[in-house]
Amino acid sequence: MAEKRFFTSIYLYKGKAVSDRRERRLISEDPVELAIHYSDNNADAMIVFDLSETDREHEENLEIMKAIASAAEIPVYGCGNVKRFEDIKKIIYTGCMYAGLNFSKQSNIDILEEVSKRFGREKIMVCVSSAAEFKDNAEIIDKYASLAIAVNAADEFDSQTADEMLKSSPVPVILPMPDAVPSYIADVLKKENVCGVFGPKLNVTAESIMGIKSFLSESGVEVNGFDAKLKFSDLKTDANGLVPVVVQEYRNKEVLMVAYMDEEAFNSTIKTGRMTYYSRSRKSKWVKGETSGHFQYVKSLTADCDKDTLLAKVSQVGVACHTGNYSCFFNEVVKKDYIDKDPRKVLEDVYNVILDRKEHPKEGSYTNYLFDKGIDKILKKVGEEATEIVIAAKNPDNEEIRYEISDFLYHCMVLMVEKGVTWEEIMSDLASR
Repeated sequence: MAEKRFFTSIYLYKGKAVSDRRERRLISEDPVELAIHYSDNNADAMIVFDLSETDREHEENLEIMKAIASAAEIPVYGCGNVKRFEDIKKIIYTGCMYAGLNFSKQSNIDILEEVSKRFGREKIMVCVSSAAEFKDNAEIIDKYASLAIAVNAADEFDSQTADEMLKSSPVPVILPMPDAVPSYIADVLKKENVCGVFGPKLNVTAESIMGIKSFLSESGVEVNGFDAKLKFSDLKTDANGLVPVVVQEYRNKEVLMVAYMDEEAFNSTIKTGRMTYYSRSRKSKWVKGETSGHFQYVKSLTADCDKDTLLAKVSQVGVACHTGNYSCFFNEVVKKDYIDKDPRKVLEDVYNVILDRKEHPKEGSYTNYLFDKGIDKILKKVGEEATEIVIAAKNPDNEEIRYEISDFLYHCMVLMVEKGVTWEEIMSDLASR
């Protein structure tokens, strides 16, 4: 049985996140912040619905969708207000893994083949509101789409209608849930053609997703949860029954803090997805961020070779240290100058130097010369350096191509700064491919 997914959903209306497509009650002034909240709480993916009513609002929502796709650490599926081929292209260019076509509109049905051939069937999903829409278009859906979402004004269907839609769909379906009762969700996910569930009723359970997943797993539903390969009893503890935990930010690998876990904290961390420790001073369980809001969301837990220490890679909200510092390790003892050759660090550092040159011009700077000459000059250099790579690649000596690629990347970064594109956006896009 394929792994079933738990989707959260964001409904964008006038730049805000609202409750659903019908009532549109305000949920959050900041949809990106809400997306991060859903992502941190272990949703498997996120569907963003554009409820815009004007072309201008549509463009604004696409920008928000782009920000969500960049900030979220889970796949984002985008749909809504698609009128033409260009709208699908814009959704995909925001960084969304899927773009959706509303099959209640004939114009969307008409462009399915075109967008599928251009962007790939695996990037296209259809939004369908009835079994008839599936039946009438089953052949082209099967050929040109890889996924379907069952949608209507309330984003919920009675069980009979949902079953009819599932039987009629040639592709896996994401179903909306009329309620968030775990036993009901489990029964729905056990249906053969259901690949996931979503809906306004599930959004309110965001902080309980890991608990629901645990129930689903125990009910025989294969889900993306934490299936611990080691039990606490497999670890070597100190005389007080504790194991030290080294905590590392998963993105930049910075060590944040060291804390301790007992068995209760260990099990709670795995069950909730939030780092939980044993406080030796308070002699009690301690959920990191419970008071400050600076939670740590688990990305991975790994035991060392002796199984007496854990390494936790986390997504840190706010700061890790009670002093207000991002990391607890800030008291420098000794330091030797060295060249940091970590690829991501090097690219970010060079990018930041280029950005600083643009914001604070320096006389005689080649970078400022490029910015002063403008976009045409920058594009000319990017093209020239790309050609130099092609020429160098014909040379058996790899030194030349290494040099030319470095030149090309530098000029690409000048172009990125000129156009306001960040490495974070590039990495996000690459990660979703």
